[in-house]
Amino acid sequence: MQKLAIISGALLSALGVAIGAFGAHGLKATLTINERLETFETGVKYHMYHALGLILLGILLQYFPHKYISAAVWFFIAGIIIFSGSLYTLSITNIRILGAITPLGGVAFIIGWVLLALGIYKYQ
Repeated sequence: MQKLAIISGALLSALGVAIGAFGAHGLKATLTINERLETFETGVKYHMYHALGLILLGILLQYFPHKYISAAVWFFIAGIIIFSGSLYTLSITNIRILGAITPLGGVAFIIGWVLLALGIYKYQ
């Protein structure tokens, strides 16, 4: 699980940088409305925070191998896909219904952080 967390974090960080650059340069004409650009940038920010969080989880799992911390890895990955993915798609397509699933990704992030805290607390 440690390797999965660190490899996922590293690859998702690379993807976050690429998506951010794509948004800043390749989508300049598409994202003309400030609100849509801000939405895209919010997706990139949370994507990067939690991709780096995955690397942190992988390192912490070496010292605190607990099932809750392992579960947090999956919640961070799900959060990136649901939260950031829905914001990317919403900002590019302007399909407003996608905003309805974004909070589910936010809940996944919150659960991941709570699981990290519980895993550290309950470790031996």
